[in-house]
Amino acid sequence: MGRGTWSWIVPDGLWEIAKPLIPPSKVRPQGGGTPDTPDETLFAANIYVLVSGCAWRALPPRFGISKSTAHRRFLIWSRAGVWGRLHEEILHRLDDAGLLDLSRAVLDSAHVRAKKGGEHTGPSPVDRGKPGSKMHVLSDANGLPLLVGLSAANVHDSLALKPMAAGHQTRHDPHRGRYLKPQRLHADKAYDVPHLRKWLWGKHIGVRIARKGVESSERLGRRRWVIERTMSWLTGYRRLNHRYERHPRNYLAFLGLAAALCCYKRLVRLTT
Repeated sequence: MGRGTWSWIVPDGLWEIAKPLIPPSKVRPQGGGTPDTPDETLFAANIYVLVSGCAWRALPPRFGISKSTAHRRFLIWSRAGVWGRLHEEILHRLDDAGLLDLSRAVLDSAHVRAKKGGEHTGPSPVDRGKPGSKMHVLSDANGLPLLVGLSAANVHDSLALKPMAAGHQTRHDPHRGRYLKPQRLHADKAYDVPHLRKWLWGKHIGVRIARKGVESSERLGRRRWVIERTMSWLTGYRRLNHRYERHPRNYLAFLGLAAALCCYKRLVRLTT
């Protein structure tokens, strides 16, 4: 299937960034599957599943691949960290273009219903106790997702602050002297825990977290509304609206791919 057949689903130029990150395909000795399927087609199929929310078995015939081939390649690429490295590469390009605003970062979470249960699920306090998960997102001042995470729905938001902030600080490019650290962190009162404030200060990150019983989270609205828009961008990918994957790594892989797409679309919009 030629490039023109699926260009409608893959933004122009994205494959050129992703291609060097794709591990070489291996032909199984027994000859099963479709080893001659171009990586570009499989990449497009993965994005189609994310955008449409369809099951692997519902891939349109135009892709010319079986559900098992598409799903297997998704798993291989996910285990190889392709989606996270793609997201990071696009963030580096945004930074090179001066389009990342790390004067502050914004942290928040959103509940998603877990249809099939699995690890990192729990009774959701906002969905009548039904099984669910939380997606955690750390964005820059403009709402560009810097890091994404996943936890059970009954895990308190505050427990995600350290992993998300520390995970972002490890994202750097030693070859270009890059170190992406926000100057301040904005969050609502769910993250108002004394030892977390102290930890952030120790990392030389300013704290702008609403204090319980002192100020309303609404006072942070002028800074925090961007994260609500980010959540809307991410849940606009139908595969993320509900968690269909029992294994959390698979849902997190789709979440990482969605974050990469959000950042790439902003990069294209602001540089063309």
